[in-house]
Amino acid sequence: MAKVAIVGSGFIGRAWAISFARAGHDVRMWDQAPAAASGARDYIAGVLGDLAANDLLRGQAVDAVLGRITIVEELGEALADAVHVQENTPENLEVKREVFSRIDALAGPQAVIASSTSALLPSKFTDHLEGRHRCLVVHPINPPYLIPAAEVVPAPWTSADTVERTRAFLVEAGHAPLVMKRELDGFIMNRLQGALLEEAFRLVADGYASVEDVDTGLRDGLALRWSFMGPFETIDLNAPGGVRDYVERYQTIYSNIFPQMLRRVDWAGEVMETVEADRRKRLPREELSERQVWRDRRLMALAAHKKKSDQEFGR
Repeated sequence: MAKVAIVGSGFIGRAWAISFARAGHDVRMWDQAPAAASGARDYIAGVLGDLAANDLLRGQAVDAVLGRITIVEELGEALADAVHVQENTPENLEVKREVFSRIDALAGPQAVIASSTSALLPSKFTDHLEGRHRCLVVHPINPPYLIPAAEVVPAPWTSADTVERTRAFLVEAGHAPLVMKRELDGFIMNRLQGALLEEAFRLVADGYASVEDVDTGLRDGLALRWSFMGPFETIDLNAPGGVRDYVERYQTIYSNIFPQMLRRVDWAGEVMETVEADRRKRLPREELSERQVWRDRRLMALAAHKKKSDQEFGR
């Protein structure tokens, strides 16, 4: 059992706490607003029952996992003897710089210091630190206790040992790390997601498809394959001779389309009236939180199915 510190107890922080406690670690959670941390633990207690019902607690009892999560009042108490620190404060560069300064000063030399930021490059908020070699980004897709992929993004000065220790730590906790060779705006997942969203907004703005048509295309089309295969494996299996054969057959389709993809649509512009009207017709605003719970339970069912399939096929 390793000691893990969670700094910030919002949606991401409490989700990481579940993931690391489930993996057997002693998790200490700190938030500058004590009430927020206590509320996060209450939320966690509510989620663990659903995870247990889907056999997603590694065979452990709810009380055993919850018992590994402790709320502490002082940052130093959370950081004491921690081998991994996961920071989850707002996406604000100055806040990150200040918080990382405090963590670097208080955490022991054995601790890796990771940020959950989805947009800020690690070089932008760790360059001033004495211990900058042990700092990097570990960015999840929320919630990480259901979606195993997590991006490991080093700064130029992050040591190779820090990257490898982080990768191994995540694998042991049941995650699927994407280890970047160097930092890049948007990392990997937001760049892929951004490319898809750009085209989705373009198709709706230009009147080629409805919001629901686009969602249907992903939900009942591409996503069915993408739930267990990536794009390279998909095309490798979609031509008799594999990936090279696919490219030789179909690259011209995409090269012909590409010039039309170089124009941005302002997501917050006129198209938003169409997108929001369609979404609110299908899902009233007051039902968003209920639908979020539905989403997480469907993710649990999918995670349980993938777990069983991976065991059966020896992945």
